[in-house]
Amino acid sequence: LIQAKKDGFSDKYLSKILKVSEKAIRDRRGELGIKEAWLRVPVSGVENACYYYSTYNAKDTSTATTNPKKIMILGGGPNRIGQGIEFDYCCCHAAMQLKEMGYETIIVNCNPETVSTDYDTSDKLYFEPLCTEDVMNIIELEHPDGVIATLGGQTAVNLADSLRERGVKLTGTDCEAIDRAEDRDLFEKLLLELGIPQPKGRAVFSINEGVSAASEIGYPVLVRPSFVLGGRAMQIIAKDKDLESYLNSAAVISEDRPVLIDKYIRGKELEVDAVCDGKDVFIPGIMELVERTGVHSGDSISIYPPVSISEKVKETIIDYTKRLGLGIGIIGLYNIQFIVDKEENVYIIEVNPRSSRTVPFLSKATGFSLADIGTLAILGKSLKEQGIDCIYPKEKKRFYVKAPAFSFSKLLGMDAYLSPEMKSTGEAMGHDALLHRALFKAMAATGMRMQNYGTIVVTLADEDKEEGLPLIRRFYDMGFNIEASSGSGRFLKEHGIRTRILGKPSEGSNEILDSIGEGHVSYVICTRAVLSGVHFIDGAAIRRCAAQNNVTTLTSLDTVRVLLNVLEEQTIRVTSL
Repeated sequence: LIQAKKDGFSDKYLSKILKVSEKAIRDRRGELGIKEAWLRVPVSGVENACYYYSTYNAKDTSTATTNPKKIMILGGGPNRIGQGIEFDYCCCHAAMQLKEMGYETIIVNCNPETVSTDYDTSDKLYFEPLCTEDVMNIIELEHPDGVIATLGGQTAVNLADSLRERGVKLTGTDCEAIDRAEDRDLFEKLLLELGIPQPKGRAVFSINEGVSAASEIGYPVLVRPSFVLGGRAMQIIAKDKDLESYLNSAAVISEDRPVLIDKYIRGKELEVDAVCDGKDVFIPGIMELVERTGVHSGDSISIYPPVSISEKVKETIIDYTKRLGLGIGIIGLYNIQFIVDKEENVYIIEVNPRSSRTVPFLSKATGFSLADIGTLAILGKSLKEQGIDCIYPKEKKRFYVKAPAFSFSKLLGMDAYLSPEMKSTGEAMGHDALLHRALFKAMAATGMRMQNYGTIVVTLADEDKEEGLPLIRRFYDMGFNIEASSGSGRFLKEHGIRTRILGKPSEGSNEILDSIGEGHVSYVICTRAVLSGVHFIDGAAIRRCAAQNNVTTLTSLDTVRVLLNVLEEQTIRVTSL
């Protein structure tokens, strides 16, 4: 056991191969006196920086303090799609706020490319994995007054249960509240008590149970593993065969981690970040997503303030947000995503009992530093004591837009089609007194080539043709050349749009791929069937070719619509007298 720890094996791995509990391994280590040592990370120009890493191959050099006001913040770990520096932003603001309140701050994180792992952000930094064993080692060394697990995204939240089992009490939103938000049965029970609707759905634990649930709910359905970040492995599925394939390969079903199956409702998606202190709730703003449900919120263009919802919908969202924050038992930050259908019915998609990736954007747009307000609430300072006496402040008169940035040309093999699984690798913000200018600034800042001339290649799913027709006509009226696959091309020609029809790979032709590679194509509009579940391999090949040739690919007609609004404002038109 001593040699295994020196060689870097975790307790969890050793428990698996030895077929004993992780606790048994930890207890045995304690009996043998096998304890990690803490060494300082050398910092250029700084003497004795409190920046530590662990090892079982050296003598301990750490100096734990006895300060009774000591708080540990769990960071977000490595940056990846679905969890980036937005959570680091929250951890850094919390550390600064804690220092102002007189607390000694300890950050646990393992990403050298973030500000939270700068040696001077916190009083002490432990450069360790966000795993139960490593976090517990630090807790047993430092004995912090509290541990905050709701600022480092889903990675930190996922540690809550295992820390509770080991007697650690979380500061702010506790494990019971996290369970009420993330456990399907508990959440549905709460929504029923509060009278708040959500799409019909079930948690399933086997393939047969999944197929049965989907038949009962009705296709199309949205399926996803529970307790994941960035919508990982989330899909919209329209038939039994695809569902069986998904449950066999894309998700691991277990008693601890069921797969969630929900009715897919097509509508407008909205999102809020809020703070709850246990008695009151503060919502600095509501964000409207450009792309309809079916596109992950992290891949969608967000607009603050919302531009196309009624006061009735706003009031409903504010009411649901307040009742859910208090009902779940949130203390600090939380995030809620909503669907609004054509009849203005508001449904809950999910509640995240933690900070979210939109906190920095909404903070900058509204002028309210959510991470600071949330941290003070976690420490017990009420919203009223912070000078916040309204639930929803007056909306700004300017428009603020958050647009996603993608790296499809570098991530070879990734399909550029936007889906419930997040794919963006960054984002940019634009603001202006006029919405179309704010949109232009944000979209241009992501690296999108905003050309108001050239050629567009069109390949639309059958269910999108009628909706896509007026959009393609607007490109045509602006002077764009139109090229299209056979089915889309015939449809456009029948409706009076001059179109050059190109052959596609399934027809034994590479015309459409060659055209994209020649350099004259400005945009590729390539949608995929959602409602029918009928997919063709051509779409993926076309999107891949566009990514390889750095051609902007649009897979949502909602994105096409806002792009046209921007381009039309840039285009000088000539009309006869």
